[in-house]
Amino acid sequence: MDPKAGDISLPVDLIRTVAIILVILLHASAEPNFNVAQMSSQGVQLWWASDIYGSFARTCIPLFVMLTGVLLLQPNKADEPLGLFFRKRLRRIGVPFIFWGAAYFAWDFLVDHQINYQPISVGSIVNGLLTGPDYQFWFLYLLLGLYLFTPIFRIFVKNARWEVLRYFLLLWFIGTAVVPILGLFTPYTLDANLFVLTGWVGYFVLGAYLIQLHVRRGILLLSFIFGSIWTIIGTYLIVATLGERVSTFFLDAYSFNIIVASAALFLLLASVSSQTVETKLPHGNRVIKLIGQNTLPIFLFHVIVLETLQRGYLGFKISLNTMDPIVEIPLITAMTLLICLAVILPLKKIPHMKRIIG
Repeated sequence: MDPKAGDISLPVDLIRTVAIILVILLHASAEPNFNVAQMSSQGVQLWWASDIYGSFARTCIPLFVMLTGVLLLQPNKADEPLGLFFRKRLRRIGVPFIFWGAAYFAWDFLVDHQINYQPISVGSIVNGLLTGPDYQFWFLYLLLGLYLFTPIFRIFVKNARWEVLRYFLLLWFIGTAVVPILGLFTPYTLDANLFVLTGWVGYFVLGAYLIQLHVRRGILLLSFIFGSIWTIIGTYLIVATLGERVSTFFLDAYSFNIIVASAALFLLLASVSSQTVETKLPHGNRVIKLIGQNTLPIFLFHVIVLETLQRGYLGFKISLNTMDPIVEIPLITAMTLLICLAVILPLKKIPHMKRIIG
């Protein structure tokens, strides 16, 4: 792998589109199911369907974070004033957070109160602001955390030599993905304080690093397949040997297999020329732009749509309780995406709503 000379045209909408579809797929495959006995044939089928679909979808947030790193850590942005940077970022996610947060409070109180009900009070509102009114809002807090450190990492990425960037990413990979394996499979553990920079910050810098590399598509494809299959089989093996308490070890975004699969998929998508898509798939390109430019509202809205379909609030139910999971998971993923677009696109035609909903 050698650094590629110059910048490349990044298919931003394509990466965003793939990432948001994988987000919905991941949440669709993780639907709670309390009506299936764990060791029944139906339970085993459900487990495998969830494992396979969920494993392929686990690259979703890493794709978003790496893309954010590419867009924000460009060397020519290193001198952007702090005030201007934070005003732009807060305009991007601040108002949508308030709007969709209020929508989820209303959803919980008026519609979903039998399942997730929490009485609306000063305490619940404050808690919702601090931790998010629903589970997918954690990503906005992650973005905010990355924004806080972006001015620092801009200077680092702009001025660091390639060998220093590689050294940083190597330390991140060892501390994030390798050290936890030691504690899982051996009686020994290494003090986590040895590696002070772990977690999502590595993906953030990794995106800016990867985009300057040239790797053969065959290697990338094999790496993505390897990482995904390892996630599927590794999860099965770890559950069979160590039990459910560590069942998510290879599903974690910080596991080495997810890092490998995510980096490979990111580069595969980044290698797709926007002109090629426009020429060969003109209708598909319009759909990709439509989805790619609306990923934030889709991300924040899709949980309401998923729960509506799964719980039959529209008079019919699409759920793991009612359908074969092999068919149900991709079906509800597609329907959720279409319904999100059907609601969001007309809303954006209303004056000022584009800024409000994201």
